[in-house]
Amino acid sequence: MKRVLVLGGGIAGVEVASMLSNYGFDVSLVSNRDFYYIYPLAIWVAVEKIKFSNIKLDLNHLSFKHNFKFIKDEVISIKAKEKEVILKERGVIKDFDYLILAMGGSKLNPKGIENTYSICGEPYQGLDLKEAIHKLIQKGHGKIGIGFGGNPKDPSGVRGGPAFEFILNLDDYLRSLRLRDNFELVFFAPMDKPGIRLGERAFNSAISMLKKLNIIVKTGKKIKEFQKDGIVLEDDEKILADVIMFIPATDGHKALKDSDLPKNDAGFIKIKDTTEVNDFDYIYAIGDVASLEGPDWKAKQGHLAESMARICAYNIALREGIIKGTPKSYKEHLSIICLMDMGSKGAGFVYRDDKRAIFLPMPIVGHYFKKLWGEHFKLVKLKKIPKLPFINY
Repeated sequence: MKRVLVLGGGIAGVEVASMLSNYGFDVSLVSNRDFYYIYPLAIWVAVEKIKFSNIKLDLNHLSFKHNFKFIKDEVISIKAKEKEVILKERGVIKDFDYLILAMGGSKLNPKGIENTYSICGEPYQGLDLKEAIHKLIQKGHGKIGIGFGGNPKDPSGVRGGPAFEFILNLDDYLRSLRLRDNFELVFFAPMDKPGIRLGERAFNSAISMLKKLNIIVKTGKKIKEFQKDGIVLEDDEKILADVIMFIPATDGHKALKDSDLPKNDAGFIKIKDTTEVNDFDYIYAIGDVASLEGPDWKAKQGHLAESMARICAYNIALREGIIKGTPKSYKEHLSIICLMDMGSKGAGFVYRDDKRAIFLPMPIVGHYFKKLWGEHFKLVKLKKIPKLPFINY
């Protein structure tokens, strides 16, 4: 039985581990935390629409349900030519036939990043953000800045959607408390058209919605630094804020920066269409850790990470003669899919590929669709129900 070592316990890592186990491989998965975090639902933690405990799944339990071994440890470095993975606690690991990189990326750290909170970084920051907002609510007034950044070396690592969703949910939350008039909300981003990857119509609708809700929009200026009381822009304009929620762009994983793996300028791993890493026939890279090729609007999203995981597992099984067919390419799945939640106001469904860009408003009911998606996602991962065939994560 061939042995596979998967690095990363997120959406790509767990999916590929599960798939390869189903194909009959001996799979071990390494993650530096013992739970799987459902990031698309993190928009609701700080506004008390969901409990933190309800959007994390125990990795020990998932490993039992999906028949793979779980190792809680941190990846320090990889020596690809020597076929070695160095873990913080266990040291050198060499006993594997295939290595799958699925550990996501690191975050860019602008000056003063310690003065911000994020819903797309370390999961527990969501609880810290919740506490900071709660303190402002107790005061009865305040200024809150919400934004995201980009990575000029690889724009596909941007995470703009959750920032839009969070500020709309925060607006909704404050209105439910009858405190919205006492709070100044500012949306900021360094690019001229944040969210344009979703398509012109979706971008215009999102910005129009923010302005309609009396949310100040500051775009097109680079961020110089974050301070305890606000955001300083490149021209020294300062956006005053008592609390800052900022989503940094994704960069190459810190453990891979000095490795002998092929990387692009941002540190993402270069791969073939099959997800096999260039120059290393035993290594595959999936999800945010990988460098993507494709149209300018391409973005690293959960549904693509999960599709890449399935393609990776399929291609390895094909290579070992377990199944028959022809190799598959992740490029067939390049698209943007987003159910942008706006709280009680509903949601907007966005889809984009090479042929079309669709934006479909879903007033009121859209919010409940997203909640149902979350419950369906958890039950599928726990193997309590089968995945609905028309839902793509």
